[in-house]
Amino acid sequence: MNRPMPDGSVKLDKSMPQGLRALMSRADSKDKTPPPVEKWNPPFCGDLDIRIARDGTWFYLGSPIGREALVKLFASVLRRDEDGRHYLVTPVEKIGITVEDAPLLAVELAVEGKGEDQALTLRTNLGDLVRVGPDHPLRFEKEPDSGGLKPYVHVRGRLEALFTRALMFQLADLMEERGDGDRTETGIWSAGRFFAVAPELLTAED
Repeated sequence: MNRPMPDGSVKLDKSMPQGLRALMSRADSKDKTPPPVEKWNPPFCGDLDIRIARDGTWFYLGSPIGREALVKLFASVLRRDEDGRHYLVTPVEKIGITVEDAPLLAVELAVEGKGEDQALTLRTNLGDLVRVGPDHPLRFEKEPDSGGLKPYVHVRGRLEALFTRALMFQLADLMEERGDGDRTETGIWSAGRFFAVAPELLTAED
């Protein structure tokens, strides 16, 4: 059985699926070309005990994976399919994993301009850079425990990044209203698009 090594990496052995073993052997490769995971259609080979926690930490067999290069490599072949589940996908296999919320975290925000000319650029915990706009929209949900907002940004494929709490406060400071009278909307401008928050998400619960 595979067990995490003391540094949080994963030991290669024959019980690890073949495609992942081949992938892991290239963890330190300098080739950063994103693999075309959306084009691959391998057979489903079952689930693996890999979990991405709400705080973005990757776990294998209950222990955190401490090797950043390996986490980034796994993330490069991560895909969310139409069934809503997340998979690690190689040319020869598709393996189900558990994602507690979003697979990525938005951890840094850069703001250019103001109002309709504003543009937001986000960095994820794994180094993705995305400019919020038509190709990378924002969406909002309500946090079940606190009733606050949970913003997400589309990163690639069907993968999203959840804003950290600190970044959520920064985003809240950028929110503004548009419209007049009963048609007023609250939201965020970026790259020429207004991302409105649904009114029911702004209503405080009793």
